[in-house]
Amino acid sequence: MSGLLALLDDVAAIAKVAAAAAKAGSKTAGVLIDDAAVTPTYVTGLAPARELPMIWRITKGSLKNKLIFLLPAALLLSNFAPWAITPLLMFGGAYLCFEGAEKIVHALFPHASHEIEQDLTPRDPAHLEEARVAGAIKTDFILSAEIMTISLSVIEAPNIYMQTATLAVVAVGITAAVYGVVALIVKMDDVGLHMAANMRLAASRAFGRGLVRFMPYLLAALSVIGTGAMLWVGGNIITHGLEVLGWPWIYDQIHHASLAAGNAVTSAQGFIKWATTAALDGIVGLGLGILLIPIVTKLIGPLIATITGKKAAH
Repeated sequence: MSGLLALLDDVAAIAKVAAAAAKAGSKTAGVLIDDAAVTPTYVTGLAPARELPMIWRITKGSLKNKLIFLLPAALLLSNFAPWAITPLLMFGGAYLCFEGAEKIVHALFPHASHEIEQDLTPRDPAHLEEARVAGAIKTDFILSAEIMTISLSVIEAPNIYMQTATLAVVAVGITAAVYGVVALIVKMDDVGLHMAANMRLAASRAFGRGLVRFMPYLLAALSVIGTGAMLWVGGNIITHGLEVLGWPWIYDQIHHASLAAGNAVTSAQGFIKWATTAALDGIVGLGLGILLIPIVTKLIGPLIATITGKKAAH
């Protein structure tokens, strides 16, 4: 009987972990969408044979970010220095704002400043792949930090062991889901080519050809969505962080504007509120990112280059 009770306790504990992980996953849905939209842009323009290996490397880097660095850090901060969580998240949010704004400025004014052009010219494929993977893992670290922090905030665990187990489940499950979707997106054109060449039905071959023609437009759209997502998430982290730290004005104005926009329509109020909040957060993120460009390129970048002994990119 005691063995059965122990087994039932284990089953109940597993069920609690699964339920908490599902709740955390639903709360981080917005960040997951951003992650899935940003990542495909890092593998475009390279040899198709290198796409899945790159995604696998980024996936392993993401798991390393979450399980080795962020999970212990989140637990330590939550239990010993909870006051530091918000400033650290805001630092990461500011980085996302800078990166998103830099991409927009470079797209609009490609020759305006060589300092903010982060070595985008083609190099040898191996060198370019290393830079793309490193950039993707660096961006993933910021998004993963937001995911882990949100997850920790919604976990109702009686002890640190349950917290650790739930965060680990969230980390592995979310990483598998995001990068599984990314792998499907970037290989969809290969699926279309296979269908166009090998399907027996004419309709199936036509669908495959249509899929091949559609994928460049999808990837271009994901590039735009990914840049917007950086600004949206970064701006949201900043405005929410300011509210937590006692400066709620920007957060309150966005909240009131989203409520007003939602109340102005009779249907899809939830979507309108979300879209208004995301747009205004994105504007805040873009403004902050533009302000950060000269600070990063003229001050922080050269300082890091001096400390590390590496020559700054021009």
